[in-house]
Amino acid sequence: MRKGGNIVDYHSCEFFPERWFDVVFVLHTDNTTLYDRLVSRGYAGKKLEDNIDCEIFQMILEEARASYNINIVHELSSISPLELEDNVNRICLWLQQWFQDNQQ
Repeated sequence: MRKGGNIVDYHSCEFFPERWFDVVFVLHTDNTTLYDRLVSRGYAGKKLEDNIDCEIFQMILEEARASYNINIVHELSSISPLELEDNVNRICLWLQQWFQDNQQ
């Protein structure tokens, strides 16, 4: 992690120090879409309910805003395949710029 240039995919901020990150992307979706996705993955009962509640209360977004500089936290909607593609493109562009800015 010291060298930089890493991507971390995780659902919590609680044990990652702010100094590790130059940007944080938080993906969100609407509850109907999330419900359908989770059911198709076999989620049920408490696990399904906890994930839906987490999205309703925007717990991950709020945790990211509380844990890191608000200027590096970006919320991205991820409902449709088009939004997914747009998010991938936005993140790739951000990464390209980061690597240009941090070449040694």
